[in-house]
Amino acid sequence: MSEFARQEVLDKLREKCLKKSCGALKQLGCVFRRMDHDFSKKICFQELRQGLEVYGVDMSEEELRTLFDAFDKDKNEAIDFNEFMLALRPDMSQSRINVINEAFDKLDANGDGVLKVDDLKVVYKKNAHNHPMYQSGKWTEEQTLRYFLDSLDTPGTPDGMVTREEFQNYYAGVSATVDDDCYFDLMMRSCYGLYK
Repeated sequence: MSEFARQEVLDKLREKCLKKSCGALKQLGCVFRRMDHDFSKKICFQELRQGLEVYGVDMSEEELRTLFDAFDKDKNEAIDFNEFMLALRPDMSQSRINVINEAFDKLDANGDGVLKVDDLKVVYKKNAHNHPMYQSGKWTEEQTLRYFLDSLDTPGTPDGMVTREEFQNYYAGVSATVDDDCYFDLMMRSCYGLYK
């Protein structure tokens, strides 16, 4: 199988996912986690087929095999979730990666490379207080910040910590819905209070 054929089927899956929404890649990750019946954090060919069917992505048997083989790097008949999701992440320009990293660095108050609720209490508290659930009294500040953190975390297994890679994966999906680099930069800077 040629590298061109592999890239073509990967692009087809990515396009189908992104047509659904900017959170579609994350939703696909949830589907795959549900298909991981033995909790091995890997999926076999049959689990891939079932996952894509549940998600509503139709692919021929040949396309599925090409896709599976492209991700099964060590040829052990299993695909690692993280490798799969990383490969699905759309390409981004360096300027987009830079502003995403700048936002992550701002949120990472203690500089340990992982976002936790304690980091958000330092730098994102004001935003939490503007959330309707907090303002209505239904959620505490902690619940509001945790909700935000979970939205960025790995789907299906939120652990209360968001790595730089998870943050980039989330914003790669958002990035795919924004055509213009300048607008994406403006959006990120506005959202996270990043000023040049």
